[in-house]
Amino acid sequence: MSVPPRRLDAPHPDTVFDAGWLALRRPADTAARADPLNRLAHDWLCARAGRPLRLIDLGSGSGANPHYLAPRLPGPQHWQLVDHDPALLALAQGSCGALYDSDGRPVGVDILLRALNTLAEDDFAGIDLVSASALIDLVDEGWLIRFADACADAGCAVLITLSVDGHWAIDDGEVADPDDAFVRTAFNAHQQRNKGPGAGSAASDGVGRNAGPALGARAAPRLATLLEAQGFRVTLADSPWRLHAADAGQRALAAALLDGWRTAAAEQCPHAAARIDAWHARRQLALALESTRIEVGHFDLYAEPGVEI
Repeated sequence: MSVPPRRLDAPHPDTVFDAGWLALRRPADTAARADPLNRLAHDWLCARAGRPLRLIDLGSGSGANPHYLAPRLPGPQHWQLVDHDPALLALAQGSCGALYDSDGRPVGVDILLRALNTLAEDDFAGIDLVSASALIDLVDEGWLIRFADACADAGCAVLITLSVDGHWAIDDGEVADPDDAFVRTAFNAHQQRNKGPGAGSAASDGVGRNAGPALGARAAPRLATLLEAQGFRVTLADSPWRLHAADAGQRALAAALLDGWRTAAAEQCPHAAARIDAWHARRQLALALESTRIEVGHFDLYAEPGVEI
C-alpha cells in the first residue's frame, strides 16, 4: 500500500513533539535555566509597573514556559500563548489558568492558534516581554530577522531559553567513546536541515514554513547579533542539561536523547547506520551505570532595548 503524500501545510516530522516528551524534559529544563536572566526580566517589568503587563509566549506547547516564568515575574500579568497545536494549547490554557505572579495575583491567559511563519512586524505591539523556550533552533535566518525587527518595533524585552548550542558529552567514567564526536557532528548537521513546512521546536508542534535551513546551534548567537544591531542590550548565558543516570527520570530523558541522536545521525549519514547502531548500543549500556552523566549544552538569551520606550 502506498503512503499518502504529506499535506503541504502539515508540520515537518522533525518538528512534531507530543505532550509526553514535553513532560519528560520539563524537570531538566527547569533545573537548567539561567536565573540571572530571569532577574533581568523581572527588573525590566518592574520598571514598567503601574499597568497590566502583557507577555507573549511563542511555541507554548503545553505551557511549561509561562508555568516557570509567571511566579518569578511581577504583575499583574496577562499572557498570550501561541502555538499551532490545538490539543497542546488547550492543555496549556487549562494549566496556566491557575498561575499567580510573584506578588500573588492571578495571571490572565488567552491562547492563539497560529503557525508562526506569518510573523509580522506589528505582532508584538503593546507587548512588554516576548518569551519562547526551545524554539529558535529550528527556524531559519529569515524568520529570525523578522523576529528581531518585530521586537525592535515593539520596544519589548526578549527572553529566549534553552536553545541548543551544539555540544553534548557523555561521561561514564571511562575513556570517551570514539564515535561520540561522529554522532554529534552528524546530529548537528541534521539539526540544520531545511525543516520545510511547519518547522517547529521541542516546545511546539510548529512555526510554519521555512525558506531555508534551520539555524540549529547557531540560532541564539545569531539572534544576539541581530538584536544588538537593533540597539538591544543582550545577555547570553549557558543553560546546560546535567543528567545523572542514578535518577530514574533523568535516565529516561537520557535514553530518549540517545534514541533521537541515533535516528537523526542515521538519517544524516545512512552509509554509517551500522556504526551508529553500534554506538547506540554501547551508550545504552553506559546508562545502566549509576555514575554515568550526560551534559547537553543550551543557551538562554535575554535582551532589552537600549533606550526605554
